[in-house]
Amino acid sequence: MIDKMLHLETTKKRPQVQPRAIAPPPLDSSLDPVREDDAEPYRQQKESGALRVVAAEAPDLAPLPLSEVLFPTDGTQKAANAGRHVMMLGLRGVPDIQGGVERHVEMLAQELIRGGWRVEVIGRSPYLRSQTDAIWKGILVTPLWAPRSMMLEAFVHTFAGVVYAAFKRPDILHIHAIGPGLFTPLARVFGLKVVTTHHGYDYDREKWGPLAKRVLRLGERLAVQTSNAAIAVSRDVKASMRRRYARDLAHVPNGVGVRPATAMPDMLERFGLERRRYIVMVARIVPEKRQMDLIAAFARLPQAGWKLAIVGDADHRSRYFNEVEAFANAVPGVVMTGFQSGEALAALYSQAGLFVLPSLHEGMPISLLEALSYGLPVLASDIPANHEVELPPEDYFPPGDIEALAAALRRKLAEPFEEPRALSRIRHVERNYTWSSIARTTADVYRSVLEARTGKRSH
Repeated sequence: MIDKMLHLETTKKRPQVQPRAIAPPPLDSSLDPVREDDAEPYRQQKESGALRVVAAEAPDLAPLPLSEVLFPTDGTQKAANAGRHVMMLGLRGVPDIQGGVERHVEMLAQELIRGGWRVEVIGRSPYLRSQTDAIWKGILVTPLWAPRSMMLEAFVHTFAGVVYAAFKRPDILHIHAIGPGLFTPLARVFGLKVVTTHHGYDYDREKWGPLAKRVLRLGERLAVQTSNAAIAVSRDVKASMRRRYARDLAHVPNGVGVRPATAMPDMLERFGLERRRYIVMVARIVPEKRQMDLIAAFARLPQAGWKLAIVGDADHRSRYFNEVEAFANAVPGVVMTGFQSGEALAALYSQAGLFVLPSLHEGMPISLLEALSYGLPVLASDIPANHEVELPPEDYFPPGDIEALAAALRRKLAEPFEEPRALSRIRHVERNYTWSSIARTTADVYRSVLEARTGKRSH
């Protein structure tokens, strides 16, 4: 498993290593529309006023049933969760849609399904493959219309989603991100039980103007102060919200699925990449991610057979995207792969020689955790969110300092890729960032809200 995880070539035959207990499956990008043979139970559930959910087999996330890991082996907690409906709102949708919030919900929802919860994700129709209700790995994905507009889509979609939730009456409405959190009071007026997750200080993003930043700050305040319970993805956010609003948020970090490496030589060949001879960055192409800084630093390196792969796309074409594209075309060795997911993304991660995250803003960086889960050496900007991962001091560089980044790149590229250190990184992620533990903590938050409503404890 370890050799497969790292995809390291060796001439020595090693003893078989037993599979790890937590290992998410390859991402399946297919969406299954509601099938005819599911129609009758679907109608019966709808007529009875319950959630419109078609039963679907949950993904096989572990060699042992994950319910035995996530919940007591006697199944009592899973039974207590059965039939409870969690509705996720505030994201573009799932599966395989670019974005940290989207990735967070995609993985969290799968684990909650295995724990007996009924999960519905309210997606924005322009981003979804299916324009009708569909089932993906047991998750009901419901499209609601939203304008394809950077300024309006989250606002319009979240308002529509709250109204939809008022009719559907989920046990928990889970609103993600502080912009959508603006509508938390409206959801409470409708009598909904609301949990919010603060994924990061979105008002610090460079793309927003003064008015948008004020609206986002208001959304943060309302999400934290008026929800039934609130979650922070980082210790920094938790401490900041305690100082600003005197409320103690639950700390539930982002997670990552440790999975075997995928070679896919065709993928490397497609982009002219050579195994362990390229740097990879995975992020949306937006100003705060600072792709321009990384390309500029890479351009200062002596050309010694290394390339730079910029993985990601922009949700909305912008001047910054055009600048990145033009700069990448002008610097030899820089490749833009576009948005990648599933096995293709796994291949680009697992075969790289170095991962770099030069962002000025992050919530809790999933891409950094994913890189570590493949054992990659990493460099990250010296910002509070990246310190959540607790890298060695030499793996940080001052954000926005191109010369410092170039010097760090030279140092890292001169170091050989070492299997023991790679394995240590993988084990660190396994110990601290598995989705099973994150789902368990999130479910505890849900239950605390439901118990407050009923005055009873789940057994």
